[in-house]
Amino acid sequence: MLPLEGRYGEISPKTSDSVWDKFTYQPVAYTRSGYPSPMRDIFHEELESITADHLKMTALVRDAISNATASLLNADLQMAEKVITDDLTIDSIQQALDERTINIMARQQPVASDLRRLVSSLRISADLERMGDLAHHIAKLARMRYPNRAVPPELVEVISEMGAAALRILEKMSVVIEFRDTNRALEVESDDDEMDKLQRRLLSTILGPEWVEPVECAVDMAFASRYFERFSDHAVSIARRVYYTETGEYSPRG
Repeated sequence: MLPLEGRYGEISPKTSDSVWDKFTYQPVAYTRSGYPSPMRDIFHEELESITADHLKMTALVRDAISNATASLLNADLQMAEKVITDDLTIDSIQQALDERTINIMARQQPVASDLRRLVSSLRISADLERMGDLAHHIAKLARMRYPNRAVPPELVEVISEMGAAALRILEKMSVVIEFRDTNRALEVESDDDEMDKLQRRLLSTILGPEWVEPVECAVDMAFASRYFERFSDHAVSIARRVYYTETGEYSPRG
């Protein structure tokens, strides 16, 4: 006689005249969460692979915003083209990651913190993809004005500072993603205030009485400042999402 499989373990036949003596209960080890241990191991490996892809996207976005800033300041057409081309890689990773995340949700049917983490993954990858797009837009400004430099002398300093601020915020955001650091997550929002101040400084310059550059230049720089500011906002959004995933609460707004 073949053994029977029950929901809670294997039911095996025994040699006895009693009906009850013909079967023995062998329990399957369950973790506290309700999943068998091997399933939980696979599930957590899948979660970690999602984090790894987020970090990969973050590294690509870091290169994109650094190169985009340099191309804008130096009228570097080759670097601008690289940013524009590499943005397709970021888009591809996001699409594949979202498909995998949805697949995991369908197979594992997670609850509580695991569900929050997977839903947040979709939001985080979307924010990272958008950050890549914003770097792309900055590079396109550089390409559009080539061979001239898009940034006039009076705005070189503030644009340089905006690029540096974007990189600092991104580095901190990367730590938040990798280590699920809720304290650093709160710091990212405070750091975003610096970017807002830089944007206001740039706008006050192009609207001031001493501005003598063409209207097209003012428009370009207004757009550039907006792209940097939105880049920083998406980093804040990611930090807030990680805070929510880890605590189940929304982070206090600054």
